[in-house]
Amino acid sequence: MAQPHHDKFFLEAHLKYLANLSKQKESLESCLSEHLRVSAFYWAAGSLCALGKAHHIPDELIQWLLACQHPNGGFGGNLGHDRHLLYTCHAVLSLVMLGKEKEILQDETAEFVASLQQPDGSFVGDIHGEVDTKFTYCALSVLKILKQEHRINLDAAMAYIKTCQNFDSGFGNIPGCESHGGHIFTAVGALSMGHQLDKYVDVDELGWWLCERQCDSGGLNGRPEKQADVCYSWWNISCLVMMGKLHWINKEKLIQYILNCQDKDDGGIADRPGNVSDVFHTFFGICGLSMLGYFDASEDKEAYAAFKKIHPVFAIPYDDVARLGLTAQIL
Repeated sequence: MAQPHHDKFFLEAHLKYLANLSKQKESLESCLSEHLRVSAFYWAAGSLCALGKAHHIPDELIQWLLACQHPNGGFGGNLGHDRHLLYTCHAVLSLVMLGKEKEILQDETAEFVASLQQPDGSFVGDIHGEVDTKFTYCALSVLKILKQEHRINLDAAMAYIKTCQNFDSGFGNIPGCESHGGHIFTAVGALSMGHQLDKYVDVDELGWWLCERQCDSGGLNGRPEKQADVCYSWWNISCLVMMGKLHWINKEKLIQYILNCQDKDDGGIADRPGNVSDVFHTFFGICGLSMLGYFDASEDKEAYAAFKKIHPVFAIPYDDVARLGLTAQIL
């Protein structure tokens, strides 16, 4: 079967797709994402904010998100769920994008996040959870937004990230695990937030590894011998932006790959051309197009005038990063 080929971004279809997500309570996607609904909210809200349509988010959904906050700090993945660092990060990022960060229980949330740091500098996701570099990224992101990084041992957190680095200059989620685009983003992003990216990363070697992930289709994979997937248009590309190596890949081919993954009729973006769209890949596809400069270079300036460029470290619009005075090391 012939692969789809699209030469434009289907804005109206994507807006319709995003608007319908909250109405499909009985859909398979909704049922399967029940335990991580806060993350799904972040991906949907992030998509709408990037498209300049934050006002499309119903207030009842914002109130639902706030109801997922625990009285002693932190957020669960849905109403009544235990608090977890990943969902806390996604909730905090969402509230920042919506200008509602004052609704966060700041001291309680910061105390919860800090309590998850381990003696070796790593972080777990909750009191029962496993260690993962993504939790270090989440912890730093939340604490920087709350202006409470002093609660943790930052140098120990940075040194732990280094122990997860492999001979190929990539990072796994724990020491000894295979290098992977997603884990590399969390490691590089954490080092960037800690202003120690240049201390721990050889940007030429890691940049080469990331560029080697571009496939013949133009898309990127997360590790060798795997298929391309739209989500690596975020995980890999954001790292290249942080390291000043974005020009090392074929941007035009990657843009075309992302456009080909769109559903032009029902909206949304899939992992690969011809597959079913989902909100996760929709968000990261839009982020990828943003970082690649697709919307800036478009001839249809009026249609994209309200679009907001996404920051490669914090995964929220640059406007919000500037508004909160957030800093990160970008080489």
